[in-house]
Amino acid sequence: MAVKTQEKTVREIPEATILFAGDSGDGMQLAGGQFTLASAYARNDLATLPDFPAEIRAPAGTTYGVSGFQLHFGSVNVRTPGDEVDVLVAMNPAALKVSLDRVRKGGTLIVNADAFGKRDLDLAGYNQNPLEDDSLKAYRVVRIPLAKLTHETLSDADLDKKTMDRCKNMFALGLALWMYSMPIEPALEWLSSKFARKPDILEANRRVLKKGNHYGETVEEFAVRYEVRPAKLKPGKYRAILGTEALAMGLIAASRKCGLPIFYGSYPITPASEILHELSRHKNFGVKTFQAEDEIAAAGAALGASFGGYLGVTATSGPGLALKSETVALAVMAELPLVIVNMQRGGPSTGLPTKTEQADLLQALFGRNGEAPLPVIAPGTPGDCFYAAFEACRIAIRYMTPVILLSDGYLGTGSEPWLIPNADDLEDFTPSFATAPNRTVDGKDVFLPYVRDEKTLARPWAKPGTAGLEHRLGGLEKEHETGNVSYEPENHEYMVKLRAEKVERVAQDIPPLEVFGAQEGDLLVVGWGSTQGAIETAVDACVARGLRVGAVHLRHLAPLPNDLGKILSRYEYALAPELNNGQLVRLLRERFLLPVASLRKIKGLPFKAREIEKEICDMLGISIA
Repeated sequence: MAVKTQEKTVREIPEATILFAGDSGDGMQLAGGQFTLASAYARNDLATLPDFPAEIRAPAGTTYGVSGFQLHFGSVNVRTPGDEVDVLVAMNPAALKVSLDRVRKGGTLIVNADAFGKRDLDLAGYNQNPLEDDSLKAYRVVRIPLAKLTHETLSDADLDKKTMDRCKNMFALGLALWMYSMPIEPALEWLSSKFARKPDILEANRRVLKKGNHYGETVEEFAVRYEVRPAKLKPGKYRAILGTEALAMGLIAASRKCGLPIFYGSYPITPASEILHELSRHKNFGVKTFQAEDEIAAAGAALGASFGGYLGVTATSGPGLALKSETVALAVMAELPLVIVNMQRGGPSTGLPTKTEQADLLQALFGRNGEAPLPVIAPGTPGDCFYAAFEACRIAIRYMTPVILLSDGYLGTGSEPWLIPNADDLEDFTPSFATAPNRTVDGKDVFLPYVRDEKTLARPWAKPGTAGLEHRLGGLEKEHETGNVSYEPENHEYMVKLRAEKVERVAQDIPPLEVFGAQEGDLLVVGWGSTQGAIETAVDACVARGLRVGAVHLRHLAPLPNDLGKILSRYEYALAPELNNGQLVRLLRERFLLPVASLRKIKGLPFKAREIEKEICDMLGISIA
């Protein structure tokens, strides 16, 4: 006898935020990723926040081992992963305990009731079962025996208990897709591709996914399902993209536009390792990837490739950048193009290896011996990582300088809809290699490696082995033009100032800053990096309150844009939110001699828009609930 399907009400909503949380082995990143894919197919705007445990093998069932994936999706403009969660899918007590403070009052908790035994509660640090007291009365709690239902669905499958347990995330995914009227087909197609060589695993996951999807239709707990209409995005072809994917594609696009193959030298480090994985898939574009024995070797190999006429790139996180610093300083002295990507994470030392932070700005600017300035740029969104990587390569080659690109863990692992650019719209910046001697000395044509371009102050780039262009590079101070080793005091001071001036001239290529929100008035928010979405959402809310608040977001951090000071002068107050202890604000105060206020967050998590909105209102004497 067929089960009668319950009549359900479909309610249209503009946006929603869902969080999948469980042990590292519960497949929460996979479930969140597939929900993101379905949301992209539904043409929603979206932003994600994967949250990984800091320990590689944290004890199962403990709060240290909780893995989460938060997704904010909507028909409206979505800029952040969401301040508050509407639906939390908690696979065990530890996931509930770690994630509950993210859920709005009145939100829905879908909990795996099978995982709330005494041992599970003890591991999570609960003295009593939260499902049986009044601690969750502010939420709508839906208890689902996920393990039991998964095993029942696979009762006739020739699978062991452990394998069947691994499928329960598909039940949760199927139910979540049903709750928000999302298509199930993308997940089914992904499973078919993922487990094409394991038909028994494929069939088990497909059955459990469909069972979870059907569950919502057949139980009374879910009388309402929701629908989020497609977002009104700019016309064009889109794809959901991770920040690391976008960054790798930006490097490849730059390689194609400048006509130089990429040499990518790296050593595995979280969260930069994914760039190596992504670039290694694109050997068809002439990408050469090299996994070195350590960070120093990776940087040295990349710089050596630049000396040989390649586009040298290396990537790391804060601890690795410290190890690469001597090689980066050598690139400053040798004046060779080198792109150094720093995927920032919580520090110092090993710190919080899977959590996000913006604490390496001062390290990027000053973390080398001697006077060793270089350009520093930072993307603002996962998709913007493409354009920031492209820009870093362009600056490095045009100005013959190393460039640091400051991304972070949130941008690298986060995703958003990305409008695929037209390759013809990207700027060509073909390098001009030296092919002949550039000076006549004592009646003889010679090549001088430190003769300058009048506009950029870049020195000529000569490939080793080019006849007549023999030259020597190294870490000792160079004599102006000749490149000979020089210990002359006047020459050293001249060259230090010349290298600094070359970096400052990058500002001539920086386009005018765009002010978001009020063009003048009460307060200007100055941000950089991954704070962009939260800042713009907060500014929108303040403008809606009638406040004259604007924002500028800095892609170029060294040198700073020429028009920043003029823009700051149009506002009475300024605020700099950062995921550090106040680094950009120091630069702004020193440069412009203004009392720029600082909003600091150092918790391994990105800003909530509400946090920035409250700080703005507090500064302007406005009370908000």
